[in-house]
Parts: sequence; C-alpha cells; structure tokens
Amino acid sequence: MVDWTEHTDRARAWFEDLRTRICTAFEAIEREAGSDAVFAYDGWRREEAGNPDPGGGTRGLMKGRVFEKVGVNVSTVKGRFAPEFAATINGASAGQSEFSATGISLVAHMANPHVPAVHMNTRFLTTGKAWFGGGADLNPPIPYDEDTAEFHAAFRAACAAHNPTYYERFAKWAEDYFFIPHRGVHRGVGGIFYDHLECADDGAFDRHFAFTRDVGEAFLAVFPKLVRRRMSAEFTEADKRTQLEWRGRYAEFNLVYDRGTLFGLKTGGNVDAILMSLPPHAVWN
Repeated sequence: MVDWTEHTDRARAWFEDLRTRICTAFEAIEREAGSDAVFAYDGWRREEAGNPDPGGGTRGLMKGRVFEKVGVNVSTVKGRFAPEFAATINGASAGQSEFSATGISLVAHMANPHVPAVHMNTRFLTTGKAWFGGGADLNPPIPYDEDTAEFHAAFRAACAAHNPTYYERFAKWAEDYFFIPHRGVHRGVGGIFYDHLECADDGAFDRHFAFTRDVGEAFLAVFPKLVRRRMSAEFTEADKRTQLEWRGRYAEFNLVYDRGTLFGLKTGGNVDAILMSLPPHAVWN
C-alpha cells in the first residue's frame, strides 16, 4: 500500500494556510463594521486506544457584528474505523480499517438575514484508497438571484480550469445532496459537491489537489464580496423570523443527513468542532 504521509502533510499545510487567510478576511469585514471581534482558537487532540499518534486539530470560532457565528476548523487524524463503520467508507472494510484524514471545514451564520449563510469543506482521505472531496454551498434565508449567480460562477470557473464536465456534475451532486427529504426542500441555493477524486499515483494527487486548492480560492474570492454587498441592508422582524426558520432546516440537515457530521462523530472527533456547524439560534413552528 502507498504511504500517503507526505501527501497528507502537503494537504494539511495548505488547509491550514487557507484557514489563516479566510479568518483574516472575515476579521477584516468585522473591522469594517466597527467590531473588534476576532477568532478564538482551541486545539484538541483525538484519543484512540492503542494509537500513539491519533492526531487532532484546531477549532477557530468568531462571534461578531456581521458574523453572528462562524467556525473554521482544520483537523488531521489517523487510526482505525470501527468494523461496522469501515464497511461504509470508500476503500475500507472490516479487514482494512486504517485511515487518515485531513481537511478544512467552515460554516458561517450571519447576523443580517440578507447575508447568506455558507458552508465550505475540502478534505484528503486515505484508506485502502486515497481521494479528495469537498465543495461549498450557499444558504440564504432571503435569496438574491445576483448572489446565487455570482457564487455559482466562481465555482464554475474553478471547475472549468480542470475538467469541462466538473461543474455540471458537481453542481448536480450538490443539488441532490443538500436536500432535506422530510421537508421536501433544498437547504439552500446549491454550489458544488464532489467526492472520491481518487489518487492512484502522484500525478493524480497533484491534479486533484490543484483542483481542491482552486475550490478553496474560489470560496475566498467570492464569499466576502457577497457579505459586503448585503451586510448593511435594513431588515425587519419578519426577515429575522425567516432566517431563524431556515436555520432550523439547516440544523435538521446537519444532524440527520450530513456525512461529515457522521464521519467526525464515528471517528472520535472533537464534538464541539463537529457541531460548530449548528446555528446559534433557530426556531421551529
């Protein structure tokens, strides 16, 4: 089996750099709004019996005037899946349960209901196989066609630079994945979602890593623009109620259907970091 340690380290270093640049950009927006909010960082270490180096991560959390709650997490972990969970993972089985994973995960819930909430995640995993996955999706309580079009255009361009089929495939994947069956609604206006971009050799790793980096760069380029466009808009109590109801749906999806939440809980991740995706306030009728 290929030793993917060096590749994991390269991916981890880039995820950490992206985290730093995203947090800096978000803090700059808070400064523009007259807030002194900054990210607080909490390190955590994973525990696994018999594993001397299980890894861990850092949770970054900020609560400000524009970003009511935003979390940006980076984690790098390795160990063994429980046998029953291994059977559900690409390249793993009860007899091949070793894994490693490194990734960045971001969720932002905004104070102003005219500013869209957002999710972004990219990751590199190894089992008996190695692959990249990730994506980003926009979750506006009050959708604006202009914002939706600009968000999708950023990821369409990132996809087009690597494969002419990527955007249509991955936008459809996001549409199908970010759907709440028991509500019969999508949790937002989509984006892209991809998984199992497999790395059989160094060449494949380099190609898929380059694409994953461009996904992260596209997010950093487009989302702060959308925030600045809407963050000073006037809103009503009815607008806020709409936001809180949509946050309830977001919470339902993440607790019932989200694969990343399940992966984190099943592999002994930090619970606070895993559940940072949940909104600070929500309502249900």
